[in-house]
Amino acid sequence: MGRAEEIGQKLTEAFAPSALEVTDESEKHRGHAGYREGGESHFHVYLRAPVFAGMSRVARHRAVHAALGAELVGRIHALALDVGP
Repeated sequence: MGRAEEIGQKLTEAFAPSALEVTDESEKHRGHAGYREGGESHFHVYLRAPVFAGMSRVARHRAVHAALGAELVGRIHALALDVGP
């Protein structure tokens, strides 16, 4: 399973989202720090779930990082989050 699929699976299990898109944007960062040949280093996540209602942006991001776990987050160079209710 690739990292994008792993991210999607963990977020689906944790938040039962109404919308979820995980995009590997690694190719946009070719030649920059953290780029790895073959991708899977830079991701953008669009996530909507009712559980985020009333949470601050920082709290939402912390919840996503907790759901992904330190091991997975440690294998990702960059993770851009667009998280909301």
